[in-house]
Amino acid sequence: MRIFIGIDLDPEVRARIARFIEGAQGFALDARWVRPESLHITLKFIGEQAPERVAAIAERLHGESVASEEFEIHISGYGFFPTAKAPRVFWVGINAEPQLSELAKNIDAAVAELGFPREDRPYSPHLTLARGGAGRKSGSPKWRKGDGPNSVFATLDKRLAALEKIDFGKMTAREFILYQSQLSAAGSKYTKLYSFPLQRG
Repeated sequence: MRIFIGIDLDPEVRARIARFIEGAQGFALDARWVRPESLHITLKFIGEQAPERVAAIAERLHGESVASEEFEIHISGYGFFPTAKAPRVFWVGINAEPQLSELAKNIDAAVAELGFPREDRPYSPHLTLARGGAGRKSGSPKWRKGDGPNSVFATLDKRLAALEKIDFGKMTAREFILYQSQLSAAGSKYTKLYSFPLQRG
């Protein structure tokens, strides 16, 4: 089972992003755009695991060390990885209270106790909306082999630069989820396996 831990988007926020994607696709026809229903905020990617390992991870995530209060997330702004001049990924920004990065850090520490490697870079949340250029399967912010100037997002970048602001609104994170990811020709399908409520403030 290919698994990861994340936060689902509120339906209102998802609907605003879906409308944006619908309008923006025409300015980056060669990009591979995500399906709005698959969007989520990743906290920790784990990868392929046997079902019994998945159950052990879920048990660890129920622990006190991962407990957090509910917090607000604001989804606004945009950018390109690795840079706007060599764009491979188009993303929108996630601005949140400190509890988001604290939760990601605590989840990382909790699953590390089961032998999973810790993250090697600071937590930097974002939502990938489209991929283009070389290595288009990779969503990594780091430079990858083949990265360089390309015109996939040039028109989109110009159009967005003329806008005052890109803002998809705010939501309250009330739980985090252990997902299963199933790959197919039609794109990844995400199934919620376990949910972990956050404490009310």
